[in-house]
Amino acid sequence: MKCEWVKENILLYVYDEVADDTRYELEQHVARCANCAAELDSMRHFRTWISQPVVDEPSPTLLASSRMRLQEALETTEQNRFWRRFIIDPTAWLQQMRFSPALAAMLLIVGFAGGIGATYKITSDNRGNLSNSTAVTSQSPSESSISGIRSISQQPGSKQVSIQYDTVSTQQTQGSLNDERIQQLLLYAARNNYNSGVRMDSVDLLTQQPSDPHVREALMYALRYDSNPGVRLKALDGLGPFVKDDLRVRDAVLEGLMSDSNPGVRTEALRLIEPVRADSSVRIVLQKLAAGDHNVYIKSQARTLLAQMPEID
Repeated sequence: MKCEWVKENILLYVYDEVADDTRYELEQHVARCANCAAELDSMRHFRTWISQPVVDEPSPTLLASSRMRLQEALETTEQNRFWRRFIIDPTAWLQQMRFSPALAAMLLIVGFAGGIGATYKITSDNRGNLSNSTAVTSQSPSESSISGIRSISQQPGSKQVSIQYDTVSTQQTQGSLNDERIQQLLLYAARNNYNSGVRMDSVDLLTQQPSDPHVREALMYALRYDSNPGVRLKALDGLGPFVKDDLRVRDAVLEGLMSDSNPGVRTEALRLIEPVRADSSVRIVLQKLAAGDHNVYIKSQARTLLAQMPEID
């Protein structure tokens, strides 16, 4: 029996897809041929490996950073591309209808039914006084139903906030910063909105209540993953008072100091950790910065802070 024949059937043999007589002949040949035996062993290992795939779950950091990159890409995408999908070539449609009477009849029926439906809807809207496309609602919105936050504004001299958000259509809600529905929309805008200006407004308002654990989480998220340096600076301002007592906030600020791409954000983070420079984790970061940070100012300030601390025996 030739080795070529064995190699042609060895995969079927491994997956038990050969007849009994073929199996016997192949096993007899493999017992005498070292090369074919090695080929069989390799194919068995391959089947074992491919039948037990190991799928690593993406880390929360990867998911968050990917979401922010997607939002940044959406900001730079031309908005008019979406409407090009709905541009209809009348010549092509008329040409198609010319040779398809059934299609023409179907379109006529659909148009007639649509006209009746539109008339009924207009009548219903007039009866219910619901002609405005923008609704003001006091119901707490479900995050899964929100497609985006359109605008955020605060009434001067008060805690009253007005938020426009999109579901199927644009809606609007008003209330105090203490209202649960307002906080829910602000938290959603800080994490998910594609408009950097809206994210800035939401983070700015959230910094007025940084004691709330959910708000603090949103500020740390913005500091780590937001693509806009202005939003990250706003988040730092809100987190500053908690650097001393909240270790998670301190770690987030140290992470920004080490890895943020904006020098202004890093400089502000360095200022915030001055009161806790004696902390061991802060000391380690300062030593790394003083040893060779690419920013001359930050390197110099790190050395100055280290020189002000007593030596550890």
